Amino acid sequence: MTPDDHDEPALFALARRGDRAARNRLVESYMGFAAHIARRYSAAHSEEDLRQAAMIGLIKAVDRFDPSLGHAFTAFAGVTIEGELKRHLRDRSWAVRVPRSAKELQALVRGAADELAQQLGRSPSVDELAAHLGIERDDVLRGLAAASAHTARSLDAPDASGRPMSDTLGETDSHMAEFLDADLVRQLLARLPERERRIVELRCFEERSQSDIAELMGISQMHVSRLLRASFEALREAADEAEGAPADE
Repeated sequence: MTPDDHDEPALFALARRGDRAARNRLVESYMGFAAHIARRYSAAHSEEDLRQAAMIGLIKAVDRFDPSLGHAFTAFAGVTIEGELKRHLRDRSWAVRVPRSAKELQALVRGAADELAQQLGRSPSVDELAAHLGIERDDVLRGLAAASAHTARSLDAPDASGRPMSDTLGETDSHMAEFLDADLVRQLLARLPERERRIVELRCFEERSQSDIAELMGISQMHVSRLLRASFEALREAADEAEGAPADE
């Protein structure tokens, strides 16, 4: 049985201040919810293991949920629990495969973003996308970067009337969120130094191997690997800043 509408905000406030009893009550209240989500995956693995993974996801959701944002806990918890279940399956070599192709990542991340936006009532964060898909944040950023490149090329193409698609961006349509996301990714990439940005573009957009990039840039493959790691870390930090920034008034 879940807490009533009056108790739940108070319990979350207590739990965020370290009250273990409030935290435990919230976890116990949503155990049935977590078990229900776990049963969706029962054909893929043992039910007991899935229940345990779902419980880990539930505990993480209780610990991370911020009721002041105005979102329903079940929406947030559902995303977190499913992400933990997919991570569990991936770690045991089941069907959740991390794609290598930027094109595959683009499709995967876009589909997850649409699904989570419907569940959460807002655009999902990089962390939420990674948790939902059971993949690393770097892979989410690669997918977003690939979508940005694809969108930028698409906007230069003419529409049915012969106008470039970029001329219609002021018009309201169902894809506006996609353009805004692409702009964000472009802004994040623009923060990188020129050499690092070019290396990320070669790796993510053109899908060049590290050895190819090393040859093109005149540096060692090990140096390319270090620069990519540092660049993805910089993108992660920039994404965190962007997600935590207050909205313009």
